[in-house]
Amino acid sequence: MADFKTIFKRFTNILLVLSILLRIYIHTYPSLTPELCSWDDKQQNHLSEKITDIFRIEKSPNFKTVAEKLNIKYLKTYLTDVYETMLNKKSAESKTSHNKYKNPRFLLFGDPQIKGNWKNTPILKKLDTFGNDYYLGHIFNTMFKRLKPDFSIVKGDLFSSQWISDDEFYNRTARYIKRVFPGAMPLNVERIEELKKNNPADDGINYKTDWVKFADKTIHAINNDKESLNFDMGDDVYRWTDKDSCMFINMTGNHDIGYSGDITYQHMSRFTDMFGKDNFVLHYNRGKPNSYRIVNLNSMLIEGPGLEEELVQTTWEFLYQLFEEKFEGTTVLLQHIPMYKPNGLCVDGPDTRFYPLDYEKETYKQGLMRSQNHLSMETTDKIMNLLFHNGKPGIILTGHDHYGCDVIYNRYSSKMKDNAQGLAISHWKASSKVDSKSNNKQFTGEVVQEITVRSMMGDFDGATGLLEMKFNHNYDSFDFVYKECVFAVQHVWWITMVTNILVILLISIRTLFF
Repeated sequence: MADFKTIFKRFTNILLVLSILLRIYIHTYPSLTPELCSWDDKQQNHLSEKITDIFRIEKSPNFKTVAEKLNIKYLKTYLTDVYETMLNKKSAESKTSHNKYKNPRFLLFGDPQIKGNWKNTPILKKLDTFGNDYYLGHIFNTMFKRLKPDFSIVKGDLFSSQWISDDEFYNRTARYIKRVFPGAMPLNVERIEELKKNNPADDGINYKTDWVKFADKTIHAINNDKESLNFDMGDDVYRWTDKDSCMFINMTGNHDIGYSGDITYQHMSRFTDMFGKDNFVLHYNRGKPNSYRIVNLNSMLIEGPGLEEELVQTTWEFLYQLFEEKFEGTTVLLQHIPMYKPNGLCVDGPDTRFYPLDYEKETYKQGLMRSQNHLSMETTDKIMNLLFHNGKPGIILTGHDHYGCDVIYNRYSSKMKDNAQGLAISHWKASSKVDSKSNNKQFTGEVVQEITVRSMMGDFDGATGLLEMKFNHNYDSFDFVYKECVFAVQHVWWITMVTNILVILLISIRTLFF
């Protein structure tokens, strides 16, 4: 029978091997499915001689079975990708990255929903929240370093609840930029501290947004000076600042600001304090065949009745201004809440709820918008007719539905005349495939793809969306290639960290006492 010392050493060695394997996995997981975790036109480099030598077994006369061939092929693919993306830094860089976004590349992160801690929060829950920040941060760091995108976009629901104080909003923002997306945004901790200093709460310590100033400015603009509403971020804005490695966009989500029946000027003021405009447009290559624009739309303020109707009106004014510019390029629409689609196409079906007319808890919310899974059919048609009116293929990138979805909107003509805005009355219908004129004579031939990005939360396998816009010179338009790269449930990351700590502890004990 083995003595305790032998058992201890064997257990330590087994745990050490497990720790190494887990470490390798969490840092190389994209290489396990490189076809899903790489840009579509990734340039393959020649393998190093050392890796090539390993696989000369393929030519061995004993290399017979299909299983052996598949295993070797898979291992070869994995090691090749690890070599190219981790050991050979030049090969990991995109040839088009930062080259005026000739073929723009997007990293998309759905609904991180980071949680908060309170004085009465159990220690284990606090530890879980702490670990979750770094779990999400690991996903971002791994994918960002691997792919070096032109745009990184978080699809709303940055936080888990809109019902938090301004100070807690500040605290979560600080965690968000330090732990979850470190070094990715122009906003830094110093800027947050400056905002906190300039806007102290009544206690003189905590942060308090100046929502009255924000409200006065909004109300005056929408009622008296719509021309002062500036939504255009400019042409060819390749970075927010010279120090930024890519354009990083944080979208509004319902858990950041609420739905329209809940959204206050306070909610919007603090969000814009920390993350900037909720509605804006970026133009690229204007006047050229490969021109495109990125439209960031606050979809929580597009339908009502809303608590602050001026905010809803401002959002519609944004859309009307976009329509009036008669843009001839490709539109990339960013919004949190997906467009309308019937049950069965995605996990979430249409579900819109309003506060009851006899709602006594907060009487001022009676009859207002409470929640929605999709925008209404009417609003969907109106938005798409305003933004996708030039016949060019476009794409809509949404969040909200944590499971993700990919559908096509086909456009159908109508006998109805244009309305007062000069907007063509037509209907956009969601489908799993492109329609044809032979199937439906009202089909115009115009299509727009909508991709709902799967959540990056652990419950949804820590997914990252990869979108590549590839310019098609034959048609003077962009083709869209979308992939979904998954990591693992949060428990895998936790097991890795705990195992690493145990190994260090056990090896220290063995060194000191054995």
